[in-house]
Amino acid sequence: MASSSASSASPTPPGSADADGSPPAVPAVGPPRAHPAAVPAPNLAFRGLRGQRSAGEFAAAVRRAGREIGETVSCDARYIGRVEAGEIRCPNYAYERVFLHMFPGRTLADLGFSARETVRGRGARPPAPTAPVPTEESDVLRRAFMTGGSATVAAVTLGFGPAAPASAAAPVPEPCFGSALGRRPLPRRAGVAEAEAVEDAVRQIRLLDDRHGADGLYRRAAEPLRATYALLDAGATRQSTEDRLHAGAGELALSVGWLAHDSGRLDDARSHYAEALATARLSGDPGLEAHAFSNMAFLARDAGRPREAIRAAEAGQRAARSLASPRLMSLLTLREAGGWALLGDRRGCEESLSQAHSHFGQGASALDPEWMSFFGEAELELLEAQCWSALEEWTRAARHARRAVDLQDAHFARNVALCTAQLAEDLARAGAPDEAAAAGHRVLDLLAEVRSTRVQAMLSDTARALVPHQRSPRVASFLTRRHLN
Repeated sequence: MASSSASSASPTPPGSADADGSPPAVPAVGPPRAHPAAVPAPNLAFRGLRGQRSAGEFAAAVRRAGREIGETVSCDARYIGRVEAGEIRCPNYAYERVFLHMFPGRTLADLGFSARETVRGRGARPPAPTAPVPTEESDVLRRAFMTGGSATVAAVTLGFGPAAPASAAAPVPEPCFGSALGRRPLPRRAGVAEAEAVEDAVRQIRLLDDRHGADGLYRRAAEPLRATYALLDAGATRQSTEDRLHAGAGELALSVGWLAHDSGRLDDARSHYAEALATARLSGDPGLEAHAFSNMAFLARDAGRPREAIRAAEAGQRAARSLASPRLMSLLTLREAGGWALLGDRRGCEESLSQAHSHFGQGASALDPEWMSFFGEAELELLEAQCWSALEEWTRAARHARRAVDLQDAHFARNVALCTAQLAEDLARAGAPDEAAAAGHRVLDLLAEVRSTRVQAMLSDTARALVPHQRSPRVASFLTRRHLN
């Protein structure tokens, strides 16, 4: 894999930022192009609103505010720094809603931002096409892929997006990842724009997965991953950019691996997770290494390899010790608990669950990884429910699954479906068939917008468990509807 430093290549100045902070599309489709740009003025108003909080603490507050109003924003300290430096002159619509929620009574101008119509690139954007075509994704998923903003930059840079229609009257084509890369050469050396596009692609995959599930996403997400490793192989204009590319490539490999995992392609998932782990070790990134081991432990449990799950979780804990994130340690000890439960070791499971609750009780930290935004009390309850289910303590499992459903943010439709499917299966095996059927109906409702092989498999297990109770009208109704779906 080629590497470079600032001393071995002349740096290429990045282009000016788009309205929502995305890198411009033009440099992404060929060698970086230099063009003069005025140094942005710092956003002192926004910096004043942060007060004494660190950038990481303020980013965590932004993410919390987003959850309060049902917006998912992947805000981190780097984003806050770019806003304060004036690089992001106007936030995208999601961030705008969050910021105005955080500071009621203020306008974007009060927060130090420019008017949207004055920022380059906004006025000329056409509306997202929405014409229906018969593909495996739902219409809402297609629109999500084809809207503008930072995701579009990632699409142009990495091929993570749709091909253009032949004419305005032609039907909107199915999203085609990799089309841009198939037509244009990669940049000779990656710059800041390419690194940012990789990071944006990771966020976009996670957002779409949270809302719609993995089915229909996986085969399209593989092309950006190949493009990212090609960029790494070509080298970067600066060492700092290469470090970002390594981290982004690893996170992208984990995201693509998760899509494979959730859609039942376990061998593919194992390969992607191993690739991410190798990238972490090559770049000396303990955070990425801990993330890779967390996913590998989860996969091993789902594949019926409990001892491998335990070893991977323990390795993840060793990697995470230097990261000062109790929530990350909580997740990793929950992964370990899942392995002990599958092994039938109640004592080992209980010890790991106790440690997980202890870590979780220390609260969130500004150092919690961005990818852990899904991990809250609802996820804690779900993973504990899965442990008791593996130990065949169905009533206890159902109690935790019910809490997971009650606590789950409705914005994460895939997670709501997953928690509800867990509840349905646990209730069916706990001897509450009518309640299980009711929960199963709710999952079928959610499957109108969520496509997840894993959820479908859980629902099939529930249906099999309910067959002996099919004389119940509620159970019969669920089984009939499940068969039709």
